[in-house]
Amino acid sequence: MTKILCAVDDNEHSKAALDLAGKLSDALKADLTILAVNQVVGGYGRSGPPASLWSDKEAENVLAAAAKEAKSAGASNVKTVCVESRDLPLAITHYAEHNGIDHIVVGNGGKGAISRMMLGSVSRDVMSRAHCPVTVAR
Repeated sequence: MTKILCAVDDNEHSKAALDLAGKLSDALKADLTILAVNQVVGGYGRSGPPASLWSDKEAENVLAAAAKEAKSAGASNVKTVCVESRDLPLAITHYAEHNGIDHIVVGNGGKGAISRMMLGSVSRDVMSRAHCPVTVAR
């Protein structure tokens, strides 16, 4: 395992994922890529043009904080990337597959059963779509 991907957002569950990914990266001397997916919303019918959930500055702040967290957990070779997509799990797995990632680390938002049924689960969808092992940090 030489390339680890950690998908993050601006929620608390990302910290557990970053801590684990940083420790894995350190122990395995693997490169760590931190990926933020800036979700595209709107743009359907008469709702107006599509827009990204975060501004460029907000995305930069999320990634800077994530890199700092991963480095404090032991990661030394950290790269940050932001992509835009309507489908978060697809964006994560697509990036991983096209960039030779060996392992994906994601957080778990701790949604209840009703929320998962209605909104889905990014971590579950990543696990089912990924071409490589996936670790869900709690």
